[in-house]
Amino acid sequence: MSLSELAVDDLRCIRHAELQLHPNVNLIWGGNAAGKTSLLEAVFMLGRGRSFRTRSSEKLIHHEASQLVVFGRTFGPRQRALGVRVTRDGGTEARIDGLAAASLAELSQVFAVQAIEPGAHRLIEEGASRRRRWLDWAVFHVEPSFLPAWSQYTRALRQRNASLRLDSATASVWEAELARWGEVVAECRQRFVERLQPVWTPLVQELAGLPVEMRYARGWPSEVSLASALADSRDRDLARGTTQVGPHRADLVLRFGRTLARDTLSRGQQKLVAIALTLAQVRLLSELTGTHPTLLLDDPAAELDRARLAQFAALVSELACQIVVTSLQADVGWLGRPDRVFHVEHGVVQQV
Repeated sequence: MSLSELAVDDLRCIRHAELQLHPNVNLIWGGNAAGKTSLLEAVFMLGRGRSFRTRSSEKLIHHEASQLVVFGRTFGPRQRALGVRVTRDGGTEARIDGLAAASLAELSQVFAVQAIEPGAHRLIEEGASRRRRWLDWAVFHVEPSFLPAWSQYTRALRQRNASLRLDSATASVWEAELARWGEVVAECRQRFVERLQPVWTPLVQELAGLPVEMRYARGWPSEVSLASALADSRDRDLARGTTQVGPHRADLVLRFGRTLARDTLSRGQQKLVAIALTLAQVRLLSELTGTHPTLLLDDPAAELDRARLAQFAALVSELACQIVVTSLQADVGWLGRPDRVFHVEHGVVQQV
């Protein structure tokens, strides 16, 4: 489902804004620090419960306000209402159709959203946790058994880690449950990566021109079961007070030749690889589930040269999804004529 309405109160420089979005291409343009990216963050929050720029949501609140509120409504015969409120104490509340959501993950079930922004290179450059979050968002949509398995796994992991620190004699009690659900989590991820490979490989070649290889490392040795890996690692885990094997240590490994992509590629090349990954992810979700995520593009014209921008535009146009793009200029000819245009200046938004 795409987003038809957006209302924002006290998010960064936006004191109040209301937008009626188009299901196809929406352009938000204005000068630097006008509030363009803040509006993208607001849209992202409705599907994720957080910003794509920071995980400290309280930092998003306007300096004169005690809380921020974002509200949205989806298109479709069955419109869904989404709301997110963040308070100064760091608490985040989500509501769906007026009812409190049990978890922020429920937002993604109603409104799928993905972003390509100037920090995209961090998907390649930073540690495994960012790539796991990126991967799990897509697996959540494709594999129905993933979320319940992940919930059970994280519960058992917390219990085993507590036992390792406080009552080492009971640590092994949790290993059977941890292994059971951890194997399911790993299998769900592996299946998705296998499906992603043939979609991503030509995309990364076309956009980046780089023979980057991708594989899923499940977080324990491939030749043994998770139950065996947990037993083998128990003494080391006791010494460190934490579980060191399992899908919580998994990674999406990207290699360029014999080295990790993050150790070899320039920041610009890393960004192209990350963009290709995200475009492939969105395309595969559409093919497998019929879900067309809303795609947020934060001023790609400022990040890509003319040739890469043309390639990027061609790939984006094939996705048939709602797009919200920001620009310093009112003209974004590289993406074609936008269906709806908004101008933002000093946090004030107007449709033009």
